[in-house]
Amino acid sequence: AYKSTRRDGKANDIWVMDPDQPDRAEMAIEADDGFLWVPAELSRDGGRLLVQNYVSVTDSRAIMADIDDGTRTLLAGGGETPSLNRPVAFDDAGEGFWLITDQGGEFNQLAWQSLVPGAAPEIVTSDIPWDISNVAISNNRKRMAFVANENGNSRLYLMDPATRAYRMVDKMPTGVAYGLRFSPDDRNLGLTLNLANAPSDAYVLKLGRGPLKFGRLVRWTESEVGGLAAKEFVVPDLVQYPSFDGREVPAWVHKPRGEGPHPVIIRVHGGPEGQARPTFSTTYQFWVANLGAAVIQPNVRGSTGYGKTYVGLDNGFQREDSVRDIGALLDWIETQPDLDASRVALYGGSYGGYMVLASAVHYSDRLSAVIDNVGISNFVSFLENTQDYRRDRRRQEYGDERDPEMRAHLERISPLNNVSRITVPMFIVQGQNDPRVPVTEATQMVEALRERGQSVWFMNALNEGHGYRKRENRDIMQQVMTMFLRQHLAGADTTR
Repeated sequence: AYKSTRRDGKANDIWVMDPDQPDRAEMAIEADDGFLWVPAELSRDGGRLLVQNYVSVTDSRAIMADIDDGTRTLLAGGGETPSLNRPVAFDDAGEGFWLITDQGGEFNQLAWQSLVPGAAPEIVTSDIPWDISNVAISNNRKRMAFVANENGNSRLYLMDPATRAYRMVDKMPTGVAYGLRFSPDDRNLGLTLNLANAPSDAYVLKLGRGPLKFGRLVRWTESEVGGLAAKEFVVPDLVQYPSFDGREVPAWVHKPRGEGPHPVIIRVHGGPEGQARPTFSTTYQFWVANLGAAVIQPNVRGSTGYGKTYVGLDNGFQREDSVRDIGALLDWIETQPDLDASRVALYGGSYGGYMVLASAVHYSDRLSAVIDNVGISNFVSFLENTQDYRRDRRRQEYGDERDPEMRAHLERISPLNNVSRITVPMFIVQGQNDPRVPVTEATQMVEALRERGQSVWFMNALNEGHGYRKRENRDIMQQVMTMFLRQHLAGADTTR
């Protein structure tokens, strides 16, 4: 089972096929609601299909589809109280299914639920106060594996589906694990690990005879790092800093060697339903090694991974509270003797680009430079011009611009309408063919800043969309960013 746009080139329908007879593929689910449909698993007899119907980051439904007659049965989600529900697999007896759900709690938990309509999920991992992801079930259905996102860091667990007992695999390095897959004989668990100081590599966990028994974790590949000394790469530290309302905001901090004080580059993730995690970044390692800068990745309110309440703290009229989290980070930097609060740059892409622009509105006097990559400059024009397939989902997060009160709020907080308050040097990066954040979001901001005589660098790749994918464009952008940061992060070590 797989999703495909072959019907009309747009909708993500679900298709099923016999791999030996691909020409006889048939459509099992027509995505007629405009939302995303993702297949999870076919039943052993091939007659039923578990599917996730994704509406938004906080609203998705578990569906069982009958392949023969096309009927759909809602198993979890929907109704007046949205919840996240991601089906994983049928159980061994075919009487229920495993799923990830946040019903009745803050986090996405592993659960089992009967296939009887109306049944409630039975939460299995209630004592793990973090999101569960990347669940895999062995071929003989005797063992499961899952990953917990513990404050951004991955923790791997093995579980006995019969008893629902589980055990954490110890001595896992700091990073993100995904792509869990049992070997055909169920004696090994394959996975990918992306670490802060190493690109993604293939690992194998040796499994013991019992469901919770395991041996060594063996690294099978050594990703190419361009001849650089991997031992020189920096591993970030996890910190918590207080924000304006007393809430603790988590952040990953990469620091150069030496006492400092170091210039700082704050990297704000996009989404906004995203999360900064300790994964390998050539850009961060480059900034640390060649600019002598500390790189900080905050997970401001609205980030995923910290519970449903935290995700919703920036919705609608609370949008600028996440910007205030950046102000609180600037306060925290001032308390750190090895960080230089007089040399701080801000970088972000997509929604992170909005955060950069909004921070420039509120904190220009505390910033040395800002880089906006495919960012939103006006929420109203963004919602009116983004592609149709995304508009309704974005309205759930940012607010509906068709409502007069919300429209006035969005206009008030949009950086485009506050350019008079921006005095910090700015670099704006855009792709001409961006379907998500249209090029007009960049050009209107550039024009408004230049009309006021404000310093702004502008790079627009005519053969790119939402973010640069072509190597030649990425290389040029990296070089120009380095020039921009060296010019405006006064005192940065330009001899490296």
